[in-house]
Amino acid sequence: QVQLVESGGGLVQAGGSLRLSCAASGSILRINAMGWYRQAPGKQRELVAIISSGGITNYADSVKGRFTISRDNAKNTVYLQMNSLKPEDTAVYYCNLAQVTYIYWGQGTQVTVSS
Repeated sequence: QVQLVESGGGLVQAGGSLRLSCAASGSILRINAMGWYRQAPGKQRELVAIISSGGITNYADSVKGRFTISRDNAKNTVYLQMNSLKPEDTAVYYCNLAQVTYIYWGQGTQVTVSS
């Protein structure tokens, strides 16, 4: 079993920055992918960014150039640095870990960007 604990959400003005963290614990394999998804009210959950254990990254077009995903494999922790935040970035952000055929989710952290 794997547990994911997110932190770092909050309220920020448009143009500001936030850094999200997600610490994974439990039965974590060496090869996996960790990522961030978000879900705004009335919308489906969508991919924000993902990073493999080898460091390969992928971003949603809407966040390219503004968000940066990184990870510390020794700490089993993934980060999301969010810059130039926009009101449309407001959502609950969920951490995700995928390994073999299993997918695990964190409890989510609220990010609110005021205009």
